Amino acid sequence: MPSREILQLGNPLLWEQSRPVNDIAARENQDLIYDLRDTLAAFREASGFGRGIAAPQIGLLRRVIFIRMQPAGFCGAMFNPEIQWFSDDRVELWDDCFSLPNLMVRVSRAASIRIVYQDERGSAKTITADGDLSELLQHEIDHLDGVLAVQRAVSPTAFSTRGEWERTLGRRSASP
Repeated sequence: MPSREILQLGNPLLWEQSRPVNDIAARENQDLIYDLRDTLAAFREASGFGRGIAAPQIGLLRRVIFIRMQPAGFCGAMFNPEIQWFSDDRVELWDDCFSLPNLMVRVSRAASIRIVYQDERGSAKTITADGDLSELLQHEIDHLDGVLAVQRAVSPTAFSTRGEWERTLGRRSASP
């Protein structure tokens, strides 16, 4: 399937809550998996980065995300993901988003989470995530709730263009 247009900051759909998916086997929901996968792949090819995408980012208010974190991560669709548990430990990081092109936002997220979801066949699953997968899942689930990274900024000065971040901030915050 061809990739879809990614909605940008300012589009009112990005602020809307997504509806649960009741019939995962329905053709439209199975097609959505391919739309998300192909849109993520096209973005990665064009930009060199990208690990996940949520249905609202392509204009569909359904509780579906697609994650591709390889080789040691997770790859596939998650229907109706819900966070069951957050760790008390927090991490601060520079977050970026397909819908906020060239904008980096410093956010605070739980270091670990546990989520429940349904896979592409409708089977109930639970995953406990740490590190990069944890922050990515929180970011994508925020999209399903109509929450953008700009609302999670740790301060009014927690914003940078990608170019400036790469020149200055990215080097300072990178781990050895």
